[in-house]
Amino acid sequence: MKKYLIYLVLGVLFGIILIKSEVASWFRIQEMFRFQAFHMYGVIGSAIATGMLSLWVIRKWNANSTAGQALASRPKLAIRPAHYIGGLIFGLGWALTGACPGPIYALVGNGYPAMIVVLVSAISGAFVYGLVAAKLNPNRTIEENQC
Repeated sequence: MKKYLIYLVLGVLFGIILIKSEVASWFRIQEMFRFQAFHMYGVIGSAIATGMLSLWVIRKWNANSTAGQALASRPKLAIRPAHYIGGLIFGLGWALTGACPGPIYALVGNGYPAMIVVLVSAISGAFVYGLVAAKLNPNRTIEENQC
């Protein structure tokens, strides 16, 4: 139990950062989708740059996970039509609700009761996908569905 306390503390701090930086703000997200402000594009762009730099460092130094597994050895998966459909559904949900899945908990914790509906819907959607994932593509293994 004590081991999970650090994750709870880090999650709460991350939520505070999301709220204070206005990254979880419905108005900021709407501004982004209407191309009215640079704020969210700057945040997303800096996240992409940080990710690219991190991956470069991981590959250059052949970094391993805490379990000893090579981090850079993951095979590339083919892009399928389902990825485009999933991305479209994700983007539509993000635009309609004004909430990406990451900050939903922070928005609920910050006192936005409408986000409870979004949270329940996101959990329900993930649950339903878990039920039908094997039927959608029976040739995939469980490990491939967990990527």
